[in-house]
Amino acid sequence: MSTSYPILEFDGEREAVIEPSKAIRHRDVPEHCVICYFPKTIEQARQELALRALRPVKCVMGEISVYSGSRDGQPFSILSGAVGAPLAVGCLEEIIARGGRKFIVCGSAGVLDRSIASGHIVVPTAALRDEGTSYHYLPPSREVEPTPEAVKAIIASLKENGYRYVEGKTWTTDAFYRETRSKVKKRRQEGCITVEMEAAALFAAARFRGVQLAQILYGSDDVSGAEWDPREMGREKSARKALFRLALNACLRL
Repeated sequence: MSTSYPILEFDGEREAVIEPSKAIRHRDVPEHCVICYFPKTIEQARQELALRALRPVKCVMGEISVYSGSRDGQPFSILSGAVGAPLAVGCLEEIIARGGRKFIVCGSAGVLDRSIASGHIVVPTAALRDEGTSYHYLPPSREVEPTPEAVKAIIASLKENGYRYVEGKTWTTDAFYRETRSKVKKRRQEGCITVEMEAAALFAAARFRGVQLAQILYGSDDVSGAEWDPREMGREKSARKALFRLALNACLRL
């Protein structure tokens, strides 16, 4: 499709010039994978779960850790979350090429609704595509959804463990320094309750590759007011550990 805007020129050709399944030869990652955005939590899990380091994903900024382990005889992997849609999807592509098929992503998000307390759990049911990466994986649309099976696994894990949560739409943006008051208002009117930088792209890439993927978040800073409220941003340690455990439980259900 040719348009005035390159980002809308979706090409559905299945094979690219650099195709991950051909460029990456090793197949060492179990099909169940948690993508976790909490480095200290991963380090704790590495020790507690006796995780084994696999070959990292390499980029010009350094190495992104990949681990494997097992619980009750069921193997799983953990990928350190990469910030920003392009790198997050690049890492996802490589892990899919290495064997990953069932993904749960755990991270944090800014809230657009101040009633979502710091540390409260959010399950995104759709992501508004205000980034660039997803448009290379799916035709243009305003939103993209996670895979239903993965969302059901998250909710089952939350209910089984007695956690309260809220479901809703998230706003994925490439530019966190351009979350203007007018944009926040518009996104709220569209039903968005959180804002982050990866969900829409991850959902789109997962659908393109035919793998299962959903995300579980906790509320962090508040951008819903006239002034930014960082709240306890970056210091919700108990929420992070709990979210990782819930993500792993959900992943192993798939």
